[in-house]
Amino acid sequence: MNKLSIFQIILLIIFGVLGVAGVLIFAFASSGNDSTSVGEVLIWGDIDSKAMDAVLQEAAATNQDLQQVTYVQKDATTYESELVNALADGSGPDLFILRQDYLLRNAGRIIPVPVESLPPAQFNALFIDAARVFLGVNGALGVPLSADPLVLYWNKDTLSAAGYAKPPATWTEVESMAEPLQQRDDGGAIKKSAIALGEYTNITNAKDMLSVLILQAGGAIMTPDNTGHLVPGLTPGANASGQTPESALRYYTQFSNPSSPHYSWSRSMPESRKAFAAGDTALYIGFASEGPEIARMNPNLNFAVAALPQFADSASVANTAHVYGISISRTTKNQLGALRVALQFGSPASGMGRNLGTVLGVPSVLRDVLALPATGTNDLYKREALISRSWFDPDPKKTSAILQAMIENITSGSFSLTDAIQRANQELSQITAL
Repeated sequence: MNKLSIFQIILLIIFGVLGVAGVLIFAFASSGNDSTSVGEVLIWGDIDSKAMDAVLQEAAATNQDLQQVTYVQKDATTYESELVNALADGSGPDLFILRQDYLLRNAGRIIPVPVESLPPAQFNALFIDAARVFLGVNGALGVPLSADPLVLYWNKDTLSAAGYAKPPATWTEVESMAEPLQQRDDGGAIKKSAIALGEYTNITNAKDMLSVLILQAGGAIMTPDNTGHLVPGLTPGANASGQTPESALRYYTQFSNPSSPHYSWSRSMPESRKAFAAGDTALYIGFASEGPEIARMNPNLNFAVAALPQFADSASVANTAHVYGISISRTTKNQLGALRVALQFGSPASGMGRNLGTVLGVPSVLRDVLALPATGTNDLYKREALISRSWFDPDPKKTSAILQAMIENITSGSFSLTDAIQRANQELSQITAL
C-alpha cells in the first residue's frame, strides 16, 4: 500500500477547504424523501484503502452526511469473483469500484446514474474522453474517479551512455534507438534491449500498448452502434486518417523479428517491468501508477518518466488510460444514499474525486481539475490523461486472448497481417452480444 506523503496530506487539507466553499453542480435524483442524509453506504474496491480512507475522512469532516460511508479494499486478484458472488447472495456493497474494461461485463449488476442527475452533455463536459465508456444508453454506469495513463519510463544512465540526452518523442525515434541500445551475449541472445515490444506473454502491458498503437493509427477495436451494441472495428485497410491497423501491427511485431534491424525482444526474456527495474531494458511503457513500484523494485535505478511516443506522420495524437469509476449496486438497500455518494465523487466542488487522484498519485478525470496549473510529472500526467481514450471492452480476458493470438499468428508466420486482423475481428464479433 502507498503511504501518504506530507505533500499529499497538505493538498488534501487545501482541497477540503476549497470544497467547503464550493457548490455542488449536480441535481440529486428525487425519491420523495427530502432528507439529505446519506446513511450507511459501503464501498468495495481494489484501490489503496489508505488513499480512499483519507479522502472519506476529509469529506466527512466537512460534510456530516458522509460520516457513515465506509470503504473495504479487496484483493485485486479475487475482487471481481468475490463481488459477483456477494451480489448474487445479496451481501454485497452499496457501491463498487471498477476499471473501465471490467465495466460492460458487470453492467447487469449496476443501477445506472439517472440521466436527470447526470445528463450526457454534462458528463462529457465534466470528464475526459477516456471516461466516456461509463456513459451508457440509459444513464452513466458509473461516476469516473481517476485516470491512470500510459507513460514512457526511461533509464537515464543507459540512454546517456549511448549518447542520448532525451527520451524518444516519436515511434520512429524508438526504432532508431533499438540497435544502439542493444547488447547480446556470445551466442547472439539479447542481454540488454532498447524496449519490450513485439511479443505478448512476457510484456507487462501488451494489450494496452497494442491498443494505443492502433488508436494512434486512427483505428478502433470495439465501438458501439446507434443501439448501444458493440461492433468490432479492427478491420484491415485504410481508415479516415489514411492509416491502417496493419501499420500499427507491423510496427509492433518488428521488435520481435530476429531478422529486423529493430529486433529487441523475444519470448524467452523476463517479464518486461522486471527487466526494466533490473536495468536490462532502456525503455518501458507502463502506467503512471507504476513509478513507485519500479522504484521499490530497484531503489538505485536512475530513471525518469516522459510522454508516450506518437507516430510523427499521424493526425491522431492519442494515449490510453485505465479509468476507474464507482457504480451503484443493484442489490443496494440504500439507493438514494449510494447515488449521492457517487455524485459527490464526480463533483468538482466536493473535492472527493480530485483528492483521490492526489493521494493515488494519478491524474483526475475531471476537466476542471486538469485545467489547474501543474508542474513536473503532474503536468506530464495531466497532458497524457487529456489525450487518452478508451475502448468498449466486452470481456477483458477474452479480448486479451484474441489480441494475443493475433500477435502470435503474425510473429510465427502462420498468418499475414491482413489475415490475422480479419481473424481477430471475427473472433471479437463472437463476444460482442451483451
